[in-house]
Amino acid sequence: MHADIEALIRAPIAHRGLHDGNKAVWENTLSAFEAAIARGFAIECDLQYAADAVPVIFHDDDMERLCRIKGDVRARSSGELGLMSIGETADKVPSLARMLSLVRGRVPIVLELKGRHGDDEGFASSVLELVEEYEGPIALMSFDQWLLSDIREHGTTRPLGLTAEGTRPGDFALHEKAMAIGIDFISYNIMHLPNDYITLQRSKGVPVISWTVRNPDQQTHSAAHAEQITFEGFDPT
Repeated sequence: MHADIEALIRAPIAHRGLHDGNKAVWENTLSAFEAAIARGFAIECDLQYAADAVPVIFHDDDMERLCRIKGDVRARSSGELGLMSIGETADKVPSLARMLSLVRGRVPIVLELKGRHGDDEGFASSVLELVEEYEGPIALMSFDQWLLSDIREHGTTRPLGLTAEGTRPGDFALHEKAMAIGIDFISYNIMHLPNDYITLQRSKGVPVISWTVRNPDQQTHSAAHAEQITFEGFDPT
């Protein structure tokens, strides 16, 4: 198993950082990442591609839910986004570079790239420029197979994961197509575990991380079918 994955599955992974449901500490903010670090949790976060070809940490395509502004996050530069408040807090939209400089290897990180088919040229390489030089455990993942292919084609030394869900036979065929790219771990919907496909992958030694675990009962369920949880809304310790 890749050393970065070994580090990643050692402790529960805070979904979009250790936020409080966007009350005082909002998701995917430096405050949420600091809170996770303070508790020794690994960090999961989402990457979007800003208009100036800089990866930033943001989940949605539209900015209304998180910034109270309508519009496409990709239409803004990283500089503009860095001035925009998340919710009504002092936190701004952070760049990936800013987040990495905050964490500094203190806890593992898993980055989910949020792709758009036909509009991701340069996205993978812009992320890899930062993570290949980063000193600390870090992994990359995505739902989007074209991004997984782009990352693999760049020859990254970091582990690559498939984010996925589903229980239909057609879903498993899509999973298998992604696995052929060269996948090191799978991040899978807790509501769709167990299933035969994921059980098979685990038997082959592929680690599985469940998402998003929101209570102790789901945590117990995950323990039987995955190596680690991505959690929010409760204390998994």
